[in-house]
Amino acid sequence: MEQNKFTWCVPKELGIPADSLRLRVDFFHQSTTLTSFDGDTVTTRQVDAMDISHALSRELAVGTGLLPENTLWWLNSRDGQVYAIYVEPKVRKVTLQDDLDKPPQRFEIPLPGFVFLCSPCKAPWVVAVTKRPTKATDIIYHAPLLNIFRNGRSCPGSNKYPERVQDIVESFFVSFFSSTADLQGRSKKYPKNVTQLWKFLDGKEEFPMDDLEPFGTLGDLMKFGTEEDE
Repeated sequence: MEQNKFTWCVPKELGIPADSLRLRVDFFHQSTTLTSFDGDTVTTRQVDAMDISHALSRELAVGTGLLPENTLWWLNSRDGQVYAIYVEPKVRKVTLQDDLDKPPQRFEIPLPGFVFLCSPCKAPWVVAVTKRPTKATDIIYHAPLLNIFRNGRSCPGSNKYPERVQDIVESFFVSFFSSTADLQGRSKKYPKNVTQLWKFLDGKEEFPMDDLEPFGTLGDLMKFGTEEDE
């Protein structure tokens, strides 16, 4: 007869009886069950896995510590911590490097406000806004930037992002941009290539907010990293 793989670790000479089983949770591919043991009575029922998670975490204290300046919200997502940081409109110096055999092109352009979704050591997600967001129904826009995919995720390229979340925005803007990822649908004036918008804005002082292309709402962005996020 095979020896029981689960043994009572307390020495027998102490005379302490084995701890009796009261509850058991089983996670199946499509369901979760809770089995309770009360003497000779055994009861099994289906439960919501999230209810189990919430019940076990009630005594768990969670804190954010000091949040980066202009943090709109914080989320502990399935892939780790996410900080939503509002970035004010500003004239910025940006660098475009398409050909390694030629000097980079440097621009000084006005840019709108942004919301950056930042995680330590990861490339951020970036969308544009016309003002600091205050409610879930506020409209967000495609960022008029290079190195951004259609869904808002930025392409890190060779840039190594810092662990300090408050340094990620600056790390993004000082990195060299290139004409990769998605260049279309980021400007009404230049719908096929946002690089042309940069050339048009070079040396100007104010970004034309009516040139932004709508993306969705802030509520859509707030679902990032949750079960509802696609």
